[in-house]
Amino acid sequence: MKVFSFRNLRITILLILLALAAIYAQDQRLNTTSWYKPITVTIFPINGDGQQKTDDYIAGLSSQDFYDIDEFFIKNAEKFDLIAQQPIITMLGDTVTEMPPEPPHNRQSVLSTIFWSLGLRYWAFNNTPDSLSNSNRIRLYVIYHQENGKPLAHSLGLQKGLIGVIHAYADKQQNQQNSIVLAHEIFHTVGAHDKYDGQNLPLYPVGYAQPDKQPLHPQRYAEIMAGRVALSADKAKMPASLKYVMVGKETAKEINWIPSEQ
Repeated sequence: MKVFSFRNLRITILLILLALAAIYAQDQRLNTTSWYKPITVTIFPINGDGQQKTDDYIAGLSSQDFYDIDEFFIKNAEKFDLIAQQPIITMLGDTVTEMPPEPPHNRQSVLSTIFWSLGLRYWAFNNTPDSLSNSNRIRLYVIYHQENGKPLAHSLGLQKGLIGVIHAYADKQQNQQNSIVLAHEIFHTVGAHDKYDGQNLPLYPVGYAQPDKQPLHPQRYAEIMAGRVALSADKAKMPASLKYVMVGKETAKEINWIPSEQ
């Protein structure tokens, strides 16, 4: 029986890489769920369709375009008596020219998902090198497209790696709804789970901003991890802006804004 082989060596190297990634991810999780100080969220825009209009839109962006996300976190953190008065600070990073790796078609495959996650983190390391530590920073790669009537690809936020890949419209009139998607993915990176069903309807009660409201419908606000305002049991709409979005109690537990036993 061979003890040493190239196959065993590859497996050993892979296990070491996975172990190192797990340790680093755990350090990131602890740093971003203590909420003693603000977390930096750096937004890296990407031209997703190669159009000049998209380039022009990206060139006109500034950190001020994302301040409504900061305000949303400040407003909702006050309700949970968070130590950090400003939980996050968004800032605009450099434009990235290379597209991130696409997620696996079969997301039920654990091995494919692990390799894609590692590949995404390696891509991020290569395409956004800087002197900032990524152990307590969230990086959002926002892929902008012109609005052409087609639905955008699904956005993703990963707690392991503190990375989000977001698809958004390159249209200033869509900025406020883009901010809802960005905020949703930021919550994913710090441990929050989706609260909508297969038809994109908010799950009751965890996906309702006001689950005790009487009458229950229509709701006025959306819960951030449901992403839609429940108008009835089978109808919901996208809120106009983060002014009509709230952080629910279950989401607050998941991100350590309140103790899970409450």
